Formats: sequence, C-alpha cells, structure tokens
Amino acid sequence: MPRPTPPPARGTPAQPPNRFERITLERADDFDDAEEPAPHTQFLRDVSTGIISWNDSPDLPFRTSLNPYRGCEHGCIYCYARPTHEFLGWSAGLDFETRILVKERAPELLREALAAAKWEPQTLVLSGVTDPYQPVERRLRLTRRCLEVLAEFRHPVALITKNALVARDADVLAGLARHGAAAATLSITSLDTSLRRVLEPRTSPPAARLAALRALTAAGVPAGVNVAPIIPGLNDHEIPAILDAARAAGAQWAGYTVVRLPHAVKDLFAAWLQEHFPDKAAKVLARVQDVRGGALNDPRFGSRMRGEGPYAEQIRRLFHVARRRAGFPDAFPELSAAAFRRPGGVQLELLE
Repeated sequence: MPRPTPPPARGTPAQPPNRFERITLERADDFDDAEEPAPHTQFLRDVSTGIISWNDSPDLPFRTSLNPYRGCEHGCIYCYARPTHEFLGWSAGLDFETRILVKERAPELLREALAAAKWEPQTLVLSGVTDPYQPVERRLRLTRRCLEVLAEFRHPVALITKNALVARDADVLAGLARHGAAAATLSITSLDTSLRRVLEPRTSPPAARLAALRALTAAGVPAGVNVAPIIPGLNDHEIPAILDAARAAGAQWAGYTVVRLPHAVKDLFAAWLQEHFPDKAAKVLARVQDVRGGALNDPRFGSRMRGEGPYAEQIRRLFHVARRRAGFPDAFPELSAAAFRRPGGVQLELLE
C-alpha cells in the first residue's frame, strides 16, 4: 500500500516566550524532540460579541476590517500577526499556527452590524490580520458565509489572501462586482516553489494563486497582486517576474510591502534563515537592517510598510519600473457603496 502523504511542514517548531508573561518554561537539556509527536492544529471557539475592527492607521487605505479567524495555519515565518497571539497568553511561534480561534458567529454578527441604522457603508477588508482563506475555511466556510451577507447588503468588500481557495467564491464576488463593490488581491511572495514551501508552508503554490487570478478575472471580479512581503536579499530579485506572471494571469493592479518583523517575529525569522539559508542569513539580515534604520523592525507610521534608505529606494524603483513594463495602471480600483441596501428595511429607510 502507498504511504500516506505527510502533512505540510510548520513554519517554525519554536515557542518563544510571551512578552507579557513573567514565567516561562524551558525544556531540559537532554530532551529529545523526536520523542514528542508533531502537534495537531486545534480549532477553538471564539465568543467575540463584535466582528468589525476599526483602525486609524495612516498607513492603511481602509478603516474597517473583518477577521473570521485568529491565528493562521499557513505558517508564514515572517507574519507580522504572530505577536497578536501573545495577547491570548500563547506564543507567537508554533502556537500561532496550531491554535486557531474560530469566530463561528461571524456571519450573524456581521448581519447585525450592517443592519444597524447607525452603520455607514464603507469598504470592509477581509481580512486585516490573518488569512480569511486558510485551510480550515474549505470546511467551515465562514468567509464564504460572510461574503454572502455582504452580497445581501450589496456592501463593498476588498479581499486579500495567499490561498487559491478564494476562486471558490468567484460567484458571490462577481455579484458584488456588478455593483462596483468587490475586489480581490492575491499576495505572491515568490514563484520559486521550493522557497514557498519553507517560507509559507501551508499556503497555495504560486501556480495555484496565478490560476485563481485567472478564475476571478474570468468571472468578472476585479483582481490584483501584492508582491508581499519583499524580503531584501531573498526574494527582491523576483519582483519583475512576479509582476509579469500576475499581469499575464489577468491582474489589474499591483502593490508591494517590505517585510516587517515585530517583537518575537524577528528572532523567529533569524533562526529560520540560519536553518534554511545559512549562506544567505547574514546578508539578508543586513539588508533588512539597511531598510529599517539599523534595526530589524521599524514600527513608525510612514516607513513600516516600505522602509527607508538607499536600499528601500532601490526596491521602490525596481517595483515601479517593473510594474510599468508589465502594463499595470498606476491606480487601484475605487469601490462603491452606492448600491448598499438593508434587506427588508426599505420602508424604514424611506421614513428615515
């Protein structure tokens, strides 16, 4: 009998200490990792009573977002969201990948929020922190059900994901797109499948993401690409190739961000580099420091997304030249809330 296919690797086996906890546990020096079974993913109920998050960041082009899941099984080693798990008393390392909080009532909470008379329709981003199409979405369909609520209200939504599963929902998104109320962005970090396998182990392969772009645009859904994150010295040379491939797949806009390594992520990333790319580790970390003012992270508004300095400017120029040569327009699509409606509340709205 053929052997079963082993599950994809994790982004990291490490469990760095929680920065909010005073007590930490350490393994004994003679502990053998081989004696401990690989952890399975746990899906835990999130009993939040609200579903829409607000931000006032000058770096973000949106004010509201929705995250059906907390934690992410994709396991991207660079993920800036990893430290959010520390607010739950867990680690930004393996805990973030294996302890996933599920907001089971997300669709119902969203409907309540949109139906409220005080709600002002505006672009809602799905999601703003963890991926709305991580593997468990195939089974739970929370993102799909939230999209169906948004379609019911004709409410504008912008999606961003690294998972080709987004193409499953092309029908719902196409309905919203007919009102100018939907857009989807696929993040592509690399076209190198071997790099993708260790950098973001449980995401969709690059070819699958490009296929999702084709499927979305064929269905009439405005779709674009985000070259994200750009990791200086590791994948920045791929910018032109990624943009060319995405444009050929129908992408209508393109953006980028430079890697951010907040809190525990910088140490996780440095250890990952040493394990997988020991010959490049020093160069990559030095390049990250070049664009982050000598540190591995710079949280300041205005610089945290793109970086600063000569090397950051070199990345910016390379991206803009490659984007122009690939034939992308400069502008991103403007979503519209003009078709917004509250189902069953037409007469009330007229009275108001």
